[in-house]
Amino acid sequence: MSIQVRFFASLADRIGMRETSIASEGVNCVADVWKICVGDDEIPGNAKVAINQEYADIDAEVRSGDEVAFFPPVTGG
Repeated sequence: MSIQVRFFASLADRIGMRETSIASEGVNCVADVWKICVGDDEIPGNAKVAINQEYADIDAEVRSGDEVAFFPPVTGG
């Protein structure tokens, strides 16, 4: 089975991809998804993460069939 991964805005530009699919074997949490997709480059501390369109923490559990999305920090006024 697999996990769909999406990157938005400046994170997508930084990583060089907008979406990918990864094997779910060995994936336990969001941090694992990031490491498989990006390697040793740390996730920005103020980035947001969603699992199946609901905000989650970096240590939240990820299961086969889930969609994990990474968003850059947003500022505005």
